[in-house]
This record gives sequence, C-alpha cells and structure tokens, in this order.
Amino acid sequence: MIPEAVAQFFGANQELLWLTTLVLDLTGTLILYRLFGKVGLQVAIAAAIILANLQGPKLTEIFGFETTIGVIFYSGIFLATDILSENYGRAEANKAVRMGFVVSLIVLTMLSLSMLYTPTDRQFSIDVHNAFDTILNFAPRFILGSLFAYLVSQSFDVWAFHKIKEYTGEKWLWLRNNLSTMCSQILDTAVFSLVVWWGVVDLLTALKLGAVKFCFKMVIAMIDTTFVYWARSLFRRNLVPQAAPI
Repeated sequence: MIPEAVAQFFGANQELLWLTTLVLDLTGTLILYRLFGKVGLQVAIAAAIILANLQGPKLTEIFGFETTIGVIFYSGIFLATDILSENYGRAEANKAVRMGFVVSLIVLTMLSLSMLYTPTDRQFSIDVHNAFDTILNFAPRFILGSLFAYLVSQSFDVWAFHKIKEYTGEKWLWLRNNLSTMCSQILDTAVFSLVVWWGVVDLLTALKLGAVKFCFKMVIAMIDTTFVYWARSLFRRNLVPQAAPI
C-alpha cells in the first residue's frame, strides 16, 4: 500500500514517521470536524480508540525511548474532546467519550466472535486468522484496561477542562487544553499501567513505559493546541456544519 521508497525512508527515520503520523492524525480529526461538525468528532474519537487499542500492544522506539504505538493514535481523542468541550459544552464531550467506549466494546466483541470461525486451508486465510489471534490473545487485558483508563481519564479531562474554564472564561484556551490533558493523563497512565502491565513486566519496566507514555502525551497535547485554536476559529466563523450532511 505504501511505496517501497517511502517505506524505506520512514523505516530509517522513525522519529520523522512519528511526527508525520501525529500531524496526519490531528489533521484528519480537524477535517472530519470541518466536514461533519460534532458528528465528525464523535467518529474521530471512536476511530482513534479502536486504532489505539489494536496497535497498543506493539512497542517501538522513538527518540531512544520504548513506547507503544497506541499513544500516537490516542492524540485524536485529546483533540476531539477538547474541541467538543470548548465549542459545544460538557454534555456533548461526555456523550462522545461514552460513545467511543461503547463502540470499542462492540468491536472487541465482534472481533472475538469472528475468531470462532474456522479458516479455510488456504495459507493466506490461515495467516490472517493467526495474525488476529495474536492480537486478540493479548488484547482482552490490554483493551479492557485501556478502555477503563480511557473512560476514567477522559471523563476527568472534560470535567477539568470546564472547571478551568469557569475561572478563565473564553481566555487562555491553551491553558485549559494543556492543564486538563496533563492532569487526566497522569490518571490515565497510572490506571493503564496498573491494570495492563501488572504481572506482565517487572515494576521498573512498567514505570518506565508509563513515564515515557506520559511524556509523549504531553508533547502531543502541546502540538494539538494549535489545532484546537483552528477548530475554534472554524466554529466562530460558521464554517462548521451544525448537522452532518445527508
């Protein structure tokens, strides 16, 4: 799907790949918002949490630190919930968080049911079956832990965002965007590390993975601040549909 030359370039430049993936993920969320309004953001959250959970078990090394791929795709969730909080209020943001949680449970259930079907004796069919089996054998603990951490932290994020807004009013969007994310992701990282990595890796490794994951999320939060301002500008200039086009 990706041209060989591009694959080789990014294979040798993992940090640039991380930054490119992050920008594309945030841009995709903003495009969905521009085209479909708040419905687009709800879709972005559901897509991001599914991608984050399926890719989460994969570990890679960025800037010399070992981290999960899922933390990259998680960036769209930060952006979408903050845009919903800023432009539509706490109720809409919380509804989107719950929607993402339910969609992820449905996807996990249907994928698990699909594994009960016996593959044919064609090699590609067996390979695909085994690939999904590998993911899903690890995924229940990872996904359920991730979903629990997601539900707790994102609900807190929405609450914190609006609590800060009570004091700042319409000013200092960057402050409530970053501060609410920072606090919620401390909670997310703690819950996730406790549920997912407990008993899988030693305590020191779990702490290192959690600390690196948190640092990457903070970098992502700072980068997505620009996108939050763009989204508010689109909303104030009435460039966002109030309902999804049919």
